[in-house]
Formats: sequence, C-alpha cells, structure tokens
Amino acid sequence: MIELLKTVKKKLTSKYLKNDTPRKLSKINKKFKPRFKARLRKNKHLLSKNIDNFFDWIKGAELVELKECNIKEDPVRPELDNIFRTSHGRKIFGVKFKNEIHAVMCFAYTNEIPKSVDELDRLSQDAYLQSTLRGQNVGKIAIAYTVWSKKKGGGKLIVKEVFKKIKKSNHLNRLVTLSPLTDMAYKFHSKNGAKLVQVNENTQNFEYEVEKNNY
Repeated sequence: MIELLKTVKKKLTSKYLKNDTPRKLSKINKKFKPRFKARLRKNKHLLSKNIDNFFDWIKGAELVELKECNIKEDPVRPELDNIFRTSHGRKIFGVKFKNEIHAVMCFAYTNEIPKSVDELDRLSQDAYLQSTLRGQNVGKIAIAYTVWSKKKGGGKLIVKEVFKKIKKSNHLNRLVTLSPLTDMAYKFHSKNGAKLVQVNENTQNFEYEVEKNNY
C-alpha cells in the first residue's frame, strides 16, 4: 500500500509540474501543496476502500457445486455443453458470493492424464464405468479442463478452494489441468503454484501438488 501511495504521489507531482520552468517551482509548490494533499488523501481513502471490498468478497465467498453454467462465458472451451460437463461423474464448481457466481472451474475425473478433450471424454467415461462396477468413487485424478473468473481474484480463489477440497477427498490424489497452449494459461497456473507436466500437440498439463494428511 505504501508503494502505491508513492506512485500516486509521483504521478500527481509530475502532472502539476510538467509544463513549468524551474523559476516557477517555488510558487507552484505553494499553490498546489494544499490541493496535492487533498488529492492524496482522496486517493488513499479510495485505495483503502477498494482493498477492504476486495478482502470482504474473498473472505465471504464459498465453493459450490453447480448443475450448469453459462458456456458462452467460457473463454477456453465454450463448445462443450452442460450435458458434457455433468455426464460420467464430471462436475462444475463455482465461487459464490452474495448469490452471484464469480468464478467457474469444470472437472472430469480420470485414472490417467488426458492430452486432449477426446481423451478426457474417453478416460472419464472409463473411470466412471469402473467406479460403478466396483462401487467406488470416480477416478483418482481431478482434471480441471477449463476455468474463468468474472471478478478480480476469483480465478486464484477457486483454485485454492478446489485444492482444499481435493486434499480432503478420500479418493482423489492428484489435481491436473488440461490447458490450452497459451501464455495466459502458463502464467496463470505457474503463478498459482502448479508445475508443467507435459506439452502436447494442442494442450499442456499442469499439476498442483497434493499432500495428503496421513492420520
């Protein structure tokens, strides 16, 4: 916050003194000092308010399972309908705050890491069939194949909440992504602590290390 205030001060000073000669500096400093202080106080107040609002929504949000999502909002795989996203044990999770969904992540559960959406479909169907025959939960690996956020901080928050959910699971032991080959995907997952597992023809897989608590 201190660094942000310094930046604001620097920009304001530059704005007021940009077109003035050294001879006028003293007069200008006296003239704009009260105005500068007032502007600085206003910016400090707005900054504090924005930070408070940000942390209020982060602390008040909760992870919920969704029956469907607005696929038109999906920037990664909008072609996958809600039937695909909820069939064969697949799940849709959202971060909810004040009755609004601010971030969404879709999962498939498999026993192997898929390299494409077609493989994701096949492997999740296989895992679902095996679980039905054996009376077990679906799959050992949670594959996050798309994620998006409508509110600042939502993407990071949903990764964190899903990660906690998987750690508590009694059958999932890995959290892996099926991500597009984009710099945005690489930066997002790397920034949130994931490691690149492999690069495929049209996708890349990142893994979030899951450390189970053994009691």
